[in-house]
Amino acid sequence: MRTHSFVERLRRTFIASAAALATAAAVMAGVALPAAAGANPVLERVRAAGTVRVCIWPDYYGISLRNPRTQQLVGLDIDLSAEFARDLGLKLQHVDSSFATLIADLQADRCDVAMFAVGMLPQRMERLRFSRPYLQSDIYAITTKGNRVVQRWEDIDKPGVAVAVQAGTFMEPVMAAALKQARLVRVTPPATRERELEAGRVDVFMTDFPYSRRLLDNGDWAALIAPPQPFHVLPYAYAVKPGDAAWLAQVDEFVGRIQRDGRLEAAARRHGLAPIVRLK
Repeated sequence: MRTHSFVERLRRTFIASAAALATAAAVMAGVALPAAAGANPVLERVRAAGTVRVCIWPDYYGISLRNPRTQQLVGLDIDLSAEFARDLGLKLQHVDSSFATLIADLQADRCDVAMFAVGMLPQRMERLRFSRPYLQSDIYAITTKGNRVVQRWEDIDKPGVAVAVQAGTFMEPVMAAALKQARLVRVTPPATRERELEAGRVDVFMTDFPYSRRLLDNGDWAALIAPPQPFHVLPYAYAVKPGDAAWLAQVDEFVGRIQRDGRLEAAARRHGLAPIVRLK
């Protein structure tokens, strides 16, 4: 009975959040698509410079990862940012960012667009503008094989369990709201969730589909625990700062093109992300 109560409580906790997010996304889409009649400073700037500056998080497996040995960037949004620049007829410049600094980086004009699978959280949508979604992911739990504390999803929210999240990711506010008995541990660089888990300082950490693939593809110690039913599915999109509807329209139209012409599906297959692609 306790197990069912936990799962049902989580479902109730996020039904309202999901509905609010869907409503906000619809409103945003309605204002994003028409180009503004007034000034379009970002569009004018990138055309004048001949370069589009794209913020990425260079530690996002499958999305925008910098290989520590070669320093080469690889991932879905590395490929798609190159396609975006090509469609615009511009050069491409990648700018290192993170989920923790995303809003500040865009508002300070460190980059023109963020292209690293940015979750459409309500608090981000208040301060940024988003394209239509192109990916979506639920939350997954990662533990160690043979872990005696957390073996099933229902073991997570129990007294004495330490649950890690990466600071600044969408898992942080979601799990802060969901956990009633377990202890939430916010991990900030240079520490990593997997290092904390392997050291025994946490019992489990929460992540999304792309990051879970990093661990399962590159190590034999990790075990994935999927929620028994949808827990908190979040759409991912590209983000820009407010104030330039014409630039937002350029970004949004690009997403629509790659959804229709097969470029999104092809890139997702190359990087093992086909299960989370959104084509509309």
